This record gives sequence, C-alpha cells and structure tokens, in this order.
Amino acid sequence: MFFHIFDEVFKHIIEYLAMTVDNTLILKLENLAKLNLSEQEKGKLIGELEKIIGMFSQIEKVDTSNVAPLIHMTDTYNVLREDTVGEHLKIEDFAANAPKMQDNMFAVPKVID
Repeated sequence: MFFHIFDEVFKHIIEYLAMTVDNTLILKLENLAKLNLSEQEKGKLIGELEKIIGMFSQIEKVDTSNVAPLIHMTDTYNVLREDTVGEHLKIEDFAANAPKMQDNMFAVPKVID
C-alpha cells in the first residue's frame, strides 16, 4: 500500500517538474527564496533547473517493475542499545568546566531578541 502511494506521489512530482522553466518560474522562485538575482544568474539558474528536470525524466523511464521496494538503505535494522540506568555526571563535574552556571544550569548569552 505504501509503495503504491509513493508511486502516485512520484508521478505527481514528475508531472510538476514537466513545467516550463521560464522567467515566470524564476521570478516566483526568486520571490519565495527572497533572492535578488542578476539577469546572468537567472539565465544560469534556468539551465541548471532544466538539467535537474531532465534527470528526473530519465529516472521516470527506468523500468522498476521487477525491483523489490527498498525500505532501508542497509540490512541493519534498529541497532539500539538496551535502555538502562547507569552512571551519570554529577553537577559539580560538569559545572567545573562551565564559564557560568545559574540554578544548576549552563548560563549562556541571550541570542534571540
């Protein structure tokens, strides 16, 4: 079931990528990304996007009907250690290396207004 859904999603991605890469698309992307591209940069971006779309078009042509779905990249699955209580650091141990502590916590300069 999941892989059927993935196939459908991939088909929609390919259809979306089949759009024309033109100045209208570049202006939309430029606005979304809050960029201010020069005409030379826009021309280069059009070429790069067309290459990317071409790569997806090649992927679409590959016959995967006899390929088993891939769930994980390796045979390794859930390699986890046992969750057990063990030794832990005492506040005094890590506080000795901290530049500043406040109420048993690290005190750092404010970075967000």
